[in-house]
Amino acid sequence: MFSNRLKHIGMLIRDLREERGFSQSEFAKKLKTSQSAVARLENGEQNLSTDTLSRISSALNRDILQLSDRSLNIEIEGGRKLHGTVTTHTSKNGAVGLLCASLLNKGVTTLRHMPRIEEVNRVIEVLESIGISVKWIENDVEIRVPERLNLAGMNIASATKTRSIVMLLAPLLHRLKSFKLPHPGGCRLGSRDVRPHLLALEKFGAKIQTRSKDYFVERKTLRPAEVVLYESGDTVTENALMAAALIPGKTVIKYASANYQVQDVCFFLEGLGVKIEGVGTTTLIVHGIPEINCIYTHVLSEDPIEAMFFITAAILTRSSIRIDRAPIDFLEIELLKLEKMGFKYKILKHYKSENGRTNLVDLRTFPSVLTALPEKIEARPYPGLNIDNLPFFAVIATQAKGTTLIHDWVYEGRAIHYKELDKLRAETLLADPHRIYVTGPTKLKAAEVVCPPALRPGAIILIAMLAAEGVSVLRNIYSINRGYEGIIERLNALGARIKILRAL
Repeated sequence: MFSNRLKHIGMLIRDLREERGFSQSEFAKKLKTSQSAVARLENGEQNLSTDTLSRISSALNRDILQLSDRSLNIEIEGGRKLHGTVTTHTSKNGAVGLLCASLLNKGVTTLRHMPRIEEVNRVIEVLESIGISVKWIENDVEIRVPERLNLAGMNIASATKTRSIVMLLAPLLHRLKSFKLPHPGGCRLGSRDVRPHLLALEKFGAKIQTRSKDYFVERKTLRPAEVVLYESGDTVTENALMAAALIPGKTVIKYASANYQVQDVCFFLEGLGVKIEGVGTTTLIVHGIPEINCIYTHVLSEDPIEAMFFITAAILTRSSIRIDRAPIDFLEIELLKLEKMGFKYKILKHYKSENGRTNLVDLRTFPSVLTALPEKIEARPYPGLNIDNLPFFAVIATQAKGTTLIHDWVYEGRAIHYKELDKLRAETLLADPHRIYVTGPTKLKAAEVVCPPALRPGAIILIAMLAAEGVSVLRNIYSINRGYEGIIERLNALGARIKILRAL
């Protein structure tokens, strides 16, 4: 088994090296090793440490740790203080929306600071499978869309692993008279209705049939419209924006999401020459244009959900760390609620993101004694508490004196995943699939847990294990890798002690 796994990984590394056009000697120079060592590695004759895999990943611009085995298990020595500085990366949700939006441009699109995460990998695999050229240049992605797309060649396995492909509906509507798109996958959080997307696109003139395994889409005469969104969702707003962008005339989108990823798509479309009024509000007025054909580079915005991850890790481990490049406009209500619970922090610096639009801060956390809020904690569309930040309050509540009610009203099944905290000795009571009571403070203890099949619930189990006394094991962290880039290495750099438990 050990030998077979090494051979599998060696073949994977060889294929990626050849795909990048490196000879063995060139690759050896990048790794600062010998050509014979590379040959042994690719033949499966070389033991591989986490550090070696990390260096190989950097040289190949692909995360070998994630690619080699999605059943990645980790061991966490809990109870350690964190220290140092971590920099907030760009967002998963922004990245996948922009990858889909790049299909609107007939020219060359470059997306800067693309996060290297599984969700991005799945979308790129889908794009490449239908004929789109996607080239990594260090941490940037260059995208060239051919005149004709081959949807018959679509990588269905990758498409059905991500909900993000639903945002291909609008771009493909502009490219093809008719097409089919498989039903989206992603986190298992109960029913996540695609109907709002279909209703919005039908207002522009699309005809969409929902079939057992896919959607069949036909383009009639596309026209600008006044669109009242059936649901104020992020991805449905992005689809409506992408549809309106290439329909000449004025489109009004009402009850739009104003969330960070939607704003990033607005910034992107504005850079391509589309005029948009009302960015950051719930009514967007889009002045569509007949064609987009330009060479354009866009800088992605930073991820407020990742910043909240590290804030939560600092709270649970009672640590003082510095978190740089946090997008403050999308963290203000979270920080206010935490402040009222007793969380202590200091904003060190205010400045703009590289895109010139997003407001960033550097902040420092301090060990804090928390008290539960008397009100329930629930998410709301922006500028309310972000739905993806709500789960962090469940694990934070385990360390707050009193009982906290978390109301996760959006998803039918997500609150159920919070019960996994009980395996670490948290005290919770599930009232129904949407509401859970968490009583604290509790001294968390190490345990072995299978990672929930959803990104944010998986992340809070990982954070709880950082605080839990003893050595924990978290199995199959693919769902976490979908949204957080190099999370193990970055936590270890802050003083955590996390080991990979794969037989390499």
